[in-house]
Amino acid sequence: MLWMSAIVSGLGLGSMYGLMALGFYLTYAVSGTVNFAQGSSMMLGAVLTYTFAQTLGWPLAAALPPALALCALYGLVVERLAVRPFASRGSNAWLMSTVALGIVLDNVVMFTFGKEPRSLPSPLAQAPLEIGGLGLGVYPLQLLIPLIGLALAAALHTLSRRTRWGVALLAVVQNPNAARLMGIPVRRAIMAAFAVSTLFAGIAGALVAPLFNVQADMGTLFGLKAFVVAILGGITSAWGVMLAGLLFGVVEALITVTLGSGYTQIISFALVIVMLAARPDGLFGRAAARKV
Repeated sequence: MLWMSAIVSGLGLGSMYGLMALGFYLTYAVSGTVNFAQGSSMMLGAVLTYTFAQTLGWPLAAALPPALALCALYGLVVERLAVRPFASRGSNAWLMSTVALGIVLDNVVMFTFGKEPRSLPSPLAQAPLEIGGLGLGVYPLQLLIPLIGLALAAALHTLSRRTRWGVALLAVVQNPNAARLMGIPVRRAIMAAFAVSTLFAGIAGALVAPLFNVQADMGTLFGLKAFVVAILGGITSAWGVMLAGLLFGVVEALITVTLGSGYTQIISFALVIVMLAARPDGLFGRAAARKV
């Protein structure tokens, strides 16, 4: 029973990594850039959900839409202030500017929200599931998170591969000038990619908030792990990053149950190094074609 609980918990945590990694996939697929403030976006989703639901006293269902809308708006800010000024001039300084903007957000939230961890009650994370009177040690929310993650990954994969709009988005990064000549609004496509990217991170934060304490610095390690998952899954594949997130989460949970939490980060990141050494393009990625 302990192992089953660990696996389900790992799937829930891994789905959160996968949701955040989908944001890395989306911005990279459309613009060739990524938002290294993705962890801050996840924290923002959790903090805003807490603020609307607990501080303002709104029902949780009513608190989610404005919280997620503000997360999407933050993505537009990231693209406009931390990415576009540098990427438009062929500079890679967006690598540092997105990190800096994330640090600014973390500290603004710390000063306004406070440093103290806070809990967000949810009816889906109050009582563990039971079968025949036997407690499973798993909350309903931990089963819901993987379902939402897989559904969003499927929707994103279908949109990017099976629709004209999705194919047009992928054409932006291949040849922006040709995409403009074809009538594709390149700038708006990139803005939309960043908005959806931070929206996914906000969804991850809102979903995981009832399971973890909500605090200003909660996104730092989660953001790092999400980027690891994006690279591990092959950042060019929506399904790849989601499956890599599930795998990473389960491995973490099993290491914690078997050896204790002190070994979790050591072994999990060591395994990542080994896997990337064996498959540099990720578990589900493909090597980029070289132009001769």
